[in-house]
Amino acid sequence: MAEPAGGAAPVKVAVVGAGNVGATYAYALLLSGLAAEIVLINRNRDHAEGEAMDLTHAAPFTGPTRIWAGGYDDCAGAALTVLTAGAPQGDSDSRLDLVERNGAIFAEIVPEVVRHNPDGLLLVASNPVDVLTYAVWKQSGLPRSRVIGSGTILDTARLRALLGQHVGVDPQAVEARVIGEHGDSQVPVWSLAAVAGIPLTVFGNATGVATDAATLEEIASQTRKAGPAVAERKGATYYGVAAGLVRITEAVLRDEHAVLTVSTVVDGYQGVDDVALSVPCVVGRSGIERTVALPLSDAEAAAFRRSADVLREAIGQLPSV
Repeated sequence: MAEPAGGAAPVKVAVVGAGNVGATYAYALLLSGLAAEIVLINRNRDHAEGEAMDLTHAAPFTGPTRIWAGGYDDCAGAALTVLTAGAPQGDSDSRLDLVERNGAIFAEIVPEVVRHNPDGLLLVASNPVDVLTYAVWKQSGLPRSRVIGSGTILDTARLRALLGQHVGVDPQAVEARVIGEHGDSQVPVWSLAAVAGIPLTVFGNATGVATDAATLEEIASQTRKAGPAVAERKGATYYGVAAGLVRITEAVLRDEHAVLTVSTVVDGYQGVDDVALSVPCVVGRSGIERTVALPLSDAEAAAFRRSADVLREAIGQLPSV
């Protein structure tokens, strides 16, 4: 378990929303040993209490973590508050269709969280995550560095997994990123993709693995459609995003200065301002320390700006921004 720095209070993480994503994240966080305290906050208090009880019964197998169901006042002192609350995404809904519903829910949640914990970081997981990351930044009044969206951290993992399968290597040997929207307008950065440090096309030519435009577009399509494909079969996705949230949590609590592709409100990135979307960010205890500029191809830069336009239009649908 991570030791509190300088004799400080135990590391607390608050989770607002105890549905599939929130509960799975809390379980994965418990297994990681990163937090000494985990509080679950949910509109249905009984449900949060049930999840907390179940997690408490798992704690003897992991470490001495305190887990309980609480209220917004329990966000006080949390290093990180993870926002997973919101309306579920229906079969016919795109992530962007949830803007008005979840925007209204967040307009109630965020001021309460910040009132009780003005000094912590906020991590947004609910969809549409980019639009809600922007909303949280506006609603909270916090610096943009202290509001992080899970963004395309999962899309990036999916791309690496699919590309690893295609070329026959461990996904951890694959360097590839998805930027822009966590949604249909996302942009895979093929121009910088590499395997074991070797540019993807060079690797493909050397090994006889296809890396032509049609093949890469099929991999990109599978990445883009992965979430709906899972939801069609089991109703929702939560393991992958929970793992991504734990990875972001680890980078924050361990002050790793890790480069993660997460959603942030950008300022002049590839000519894009005043919209939240995913780019590589250096993440540590203070939140997003800086963004990393990618030397995109002209086509990728144009696609990134189109993705920003899609999100900017959706932001205009928010009820409170």
